[in-house]
Amino acid sequence: MTGKRFLLSLVGLCMALMAGEGGDAVAALKAVEVPSADEPPPAPQPQSQPAHAAEPTSARDEFYDPSNPAFDRLQRAGEALDGMPLDRDGKVDWMTALRRQTIAPRQRLDGKDRPPPLDLDIIMRNTRLMPNVRFPHRAHTEWLDCSNCHPSPFAEKAGSTQIRMEDIFRGQFCGKCHDRVAFITHRNCYRCHSVNPDGTPALPPSVLPVHPAAPIAR
Repeated sequence: MTGKRFLLSLVGLCMALMAGEGGDAVAALKAVEVPSADEPPPAPQPQSQPAHAAEPTSARDEFYDPSNPAFDRLQRAGEALDGMPLDRDGKVDWMTALRRQTIAPRQRLDGKDRPPPLDLDIIMRNTRLMPNVRFPHRAHTEWLDCSNCHPSPFAEKAGSTQIRMEDIFRGQFCGKCHDRVAFITHRNCYRCHSVNPDGTPALPPSVLPVHPAAPIAR
């Protein structure tokens, strides 16, 4: 019996006794439902929720806001990415998807023609004990306008921007896209550090990325 119910029953008993109706008061008290000591308390009633609030979402859908009125109309991430080529980490291989024409990104919202991709590789040689880094402009300018990277975060003068891996891991420089949207850099060192100082590939062709690379610019 809850404290509130016990208090009301006790007050009713006292009033009945004062009125001289002792027998009726005792009978009324016995009629009060007294739960067993072993009986668990009643479960709280769930509050009403929108129908979609209880809908389970996958880990890839966590960024959707279930309180959004358009929640039920949004395309699920699993549906949007279904059939996309994957890399060895199980992430979407966006360049392979582009090469296969699985996707056709637009550079401009107004649909106007964009300039052709810049087919120029930059070799970054200040890499200490690691192989040199090949930066392919073509793979990036097929997606992005030059203004996305120049003059910030990359100055257009070769060698003027000092890039450290710890900066990339913190989301700076290359890390603005890589490790977030583009392929992750962790355990993928040779996707960037792909050229030996003598110009030969840093890894055998069998373990290089499947999409073709442009010739090395000397």
